[in-house]
Formats: sequence, structure tokens, C-alpha cells
Amino acid sequence: MAPSRLSDIADIALPTTKSTSATDTVTALPDTPASSVGSRTFGRSIMNTSLIESKFLSHPEDLGVVAVGFSGGQCKPGVDAAPSALIEAGLLTQIRDELGYNLHGHDTVHLYTDLVPKEDPDYRNMKNPRAVSAVTKKIADQVYNQAKEGRLVLTLGGDHSIAIGTIGGSAKAIRERLGREIAVIWVDAHADINTPETSGSGNIHGMPVSFLTGLAKEDKEDVFGWIKDENRISVKKIVYIGLRDVDAGEKRILRENGIKAFSMFDIDRHGIGRVMEMALGHIGSDTPIHLSFDVDALDPMWAPSTGTPVRGGLTLREGDYICECVHQTGSLVAVDLVEVNPSLAPAEDIGAHETVRAGCSLVRCALGESLL
Repeated sequence: MAPSRLSDIADIALPTTKSTSATDTVTALPDTPASSVGSRTFGRSIMNTSLIESKFLSHPEDLGVVAVGFSGGQCKPGVDAAPSALIEAGLLTQIRDELGYNLHGHDTVHLYTDLVPKEDPDYRNMKNPRAVSAVTKKIADQVYNQAKEGRLVLTLGGDHSIAIGTIGGSAKAIRERLGREIAVIWVDAHADINTPETSGSGNIHGMPVSFLTGLAKEDKEDVFGWIKDENRISVKKIVYIGLRDVDAGEKRILRENGIKAFSMFDIDRHGIGRVMEMALGHIGSDTPIHLSFDVDALDPMWAPSTGTPVRGGLTLREGDYICECVHQTGSLVAVDLVEVNPSLAPAEDIGAHETVRAGCSLVRCALGESLL
């Protein structure tokens, strides 16, 4: 499909996934005069509507956007079309016009086809290791370049392997700018903390947390050897919410490392309000937060069009509440939304549209949308 200008979009069909040899040719973002080559300010607003004072952002009215059309961390095509679907549903226009953010970043969805090698054999049980490594390294640079300016960063994925780059980039920027470590709130049905050796599938979207925490390491530069201490996070500064499909090896890793995790059992027992109190209490009030939200944390009733749906998940309202609570801390520095896959629902089914709508709602709540 041709690039779509958001100012002309009202209610359109979701895009279908297609291959392209170009790196950045899927969907154009809202247009304003360019301020620099490649990266620019593409949406200005009059005033940010959030009433929460940011603790760690020097420019809280600004939002850096990174749109990542990448699916190489897993085997189902279509998740690379999610950023285009979210943008064409009006997400960035809503963020600019209704929430009052000035939008910065690149004016296209990145496909990274120029970084994918012609041959990418399995290595240490990992599928597509060199492609995922190269792409996440690039994403780390993109996120870092936005975060170092003191602005909030929103990344639209893409499968959850991209968090190696998003969190790696924000961790580096916050260390340099503030001399602090970040905390990560990982909202997901899955723990994504397998090492290459414990993974049953070899899909890297199930391994990002192990690489980010240093539980998995590799010296080869082209297979995640680029990840340095400046990109890593502490196992003591990650909190899981919504877990309900955790591999045996992952359970062992969580227990051995004392990682704070709230499963759906905890949410059923305590309620989402109390779980968020405990999660944020574990992190503390003086730590920048990176929120990484996998849409499969929601029950398939609310988000059916995702690669690994698991019944018994969060309601959309619970997901929105998580995002609202994180925003209200004033500690939020970065947000990821991943694993929306518009292609997994039939064309006549509303499942893809409902999943995209859910994703837009989660992002808006994280950026300060309130019910009153």
C-alpha cells in the first residue's frame, strides 16, 4: 500500500503485510516541516494535557516515536504490520491533538530489510540470531538518540525481541543523562526470560529479558555481543505483571534470581489495584521506569490478533489501569507496545480492529489520558 498521511485518515481498513526492499517505506507519519535529515519533528501541539509532573524528563511535552516493523524474533508473519495499523488507526494524531505532545522521530515505519543477512543459520539454538541482533542494535541507537534529549520515547513494534534494543537504548541514555539505572515493568502473558539453552522454540522474542539482565551473554559482536553493561538492567529492577504461560526453565530462572513477578493468580487474589501498589513499591519512587507492554497480556477476548494468545488474561480496563498507574508515578521514561498482529484475524473478522483499538488505548493511557 502507498504511504498514508494521517491528516487524511478517518476510518480505513487495516493494511496487509507485504514485502519491500526499501528500509523505510510503509507508512508516513503526521507531517510538519523537517528539522533534520532522517529524524525530525513531525507533529507539534499547543499544550500537553497531562497533569502529572515528570521526575526524570527535561522535556516532558516531547515524545520521541520509533516505529518498528520487525517480526524476526518469532515465526508468524504480520506483526511487522502493526505500527502501520496503529498509526493508520489514528494513534499518533490522537497523541498530538488530544494529549498535546510534540512528536519527534522518523517519518516512516522502519523495516530494517537492509540489516537482514542473506544467510542466518541457527546459533546456540537461536533462530535468526544475526538479523535480530543487528536490528535490535539499530533500535537501541534510535531509542537512545531520542531518550538522550530528555524526552519520553514511544516504540511501536514489532515482536517483543525488539525490547533488547528499546530497553538497551533507554538504559544507556538514562545512565548518561541522570546517572541512574532504569526499572522495567514487563506486562506480558510470558516471561520472555529464556536463555538460548532453556528455550524450547529458539525464537528470540522469548529471550529478551535474559539478554538485558546479563543472564544470557554472547561475545560475538554480530550475535548480541554489542550489548554492554550500559545497556543492561538489574534483575532487582524488573517487575512482571500478568504472567500465565511460563516455561519450566523460566520459572527456575525467576525463583533463583528473586525476580518480582505478579501472575494472573496474584491479580485474581489481590486485584489489579493492590498489585500495582506492590509492583511500584518494589521499584520505588526514585527510579525511572520503562514500560514494555505485550498486547498478549490481555485476554484474547480483548486482543485476539496476537501471535501467542493465552486465555485467562487481563481485561482491557485492567491493562489501561496498569498504564494509568505508571503514568501517575511521574517516573515513566519509555513505553513499548508489541505483538499486535493484524494479519492473524480473517479480513471479515473484527478481531484485528479490536486488537489495534486495544493497543491504542493502552498507549494513550500510558501517555496520560484520563477518564475525567
